[in-house]
Amino acid sequence: VLRSRPMQTQEFDFDGDLWFFTSSKTHKTDEIEKDRRVNVSYAAPDSNTYVSVSGTAEIEKDRAKIEELWNPIYKAWFPEGLEDPNLILLKVTVEQAEYWDSPSSTIVQIAGFVKALVTGERADGGEHEKISL
Repeated sequence: VLRSRPMQTQEFDFDGDLWFFTSSKTHKTDEIEKDRRVNVSYAAPDSNTYVSVSGTAEIEKDRAKIEELWNPIYKAWFPEGLEDPNLILLKVTVEQAEYWDSPSSTIVQIAGFVKALVTGERADGGEHEKISL
């Protein structure tokens, strides 16, 4: 079963991997041990931009990497901070990504939809690209 949950990406200098803090005491770690295939989705509805990333996940317990990515604001989710014995990282190695960038204005989208209905042509959904890594 593919499940979704909100999480915060930790490192924005993309090198092919995405990083997420989590606890070793969650269901997601059990699920990843059974099936490492994952999907990560990002959405910016205000600009009509969407990204879907497919890859494989692994549990990472490397303290140096945890310390490198740690920010004190994460104490909101991990009150013990770096001393939390269950604090781990999920590393997602990206295999494929897709993005959609639609016309930004709702008026432009509606006009395109109406034009498609009138002309019988397919509506322009904007830019779409699939990238394999």
